[in-house]
Amino acid sequence: MKSNLLPIAREGWYFLYVSAALFLFFAFLDFDNLEFMAFLATAFFVYVFRNPERESVAYEQESVVSPVDGVVVSIEELSQMNEYKVEIDSTYFNVSLLRAPFTASLQRININHGARLQLNSPLAKDINENAEIVFSNKSGYTIRIIHMLKQSFKSIEIDAYEGKNVLQGVRYGFMLNGITTIYVPRNFRLNIDVGNELRASETLIGYFTAEKKS
Repeated sequence: MKSNLLPIAREGWYFLYVSAALFLFFAFLDFDNLEFMAFLATAFFVYVFRNPERESVAYEQESVVSPVDGVVVSIEELSQMNEYKVEIDSTYFNVSLLRAPFTASLQRININHGARLQLNSPLAKDINENAEIVFSNKSGYTIRIIHMLKQSFKSIEIDAYEGKNVLQGVRYGFMLNGITTIYVPRNFRLNIDVGNELRASETLIGYFTAEKKS
């Protein structure tokens, strides 16, 4: 994975270059209204592409942290699949960097480019752009994560590859305004509830237990 440690995520550099260049151009021509709009656009891009450092929290072994910033909107027990399904809603107000939930290897990455419909659209879950990532650690524990865009001007980017080993909390991608669905096996002890606000790499999602793995 490429370095992504600057205050502004590299996924936003193009947008900042363009808006800043337009600001200077309109300022030179003395187009006050357009200059102000370009300034607002630049400030907006600085905000949505911010890339803050996060403190590494020392949790117990087999701990799992949130891969995204956002609010837990649902927790569902899928009896037939023998797993839990957790949905996290991220907006433009959240930091958009994706971070590894636990120290593991990336077993599968599948990106499906598509539409960016509103979440309440009946077709959104079928055709919206999404990325599926499967993490698996040395103990054999596996987590499947699906990132799906809502209305967004930026595609999902996954800055990793299958077989890559990642440490808990490291950046592996970017998603601006989307829904993250986490599937964990029933041998997982959840540490969150609906309505909780999460911070990527800092908020504890839960722990794997010593029961039989999925």
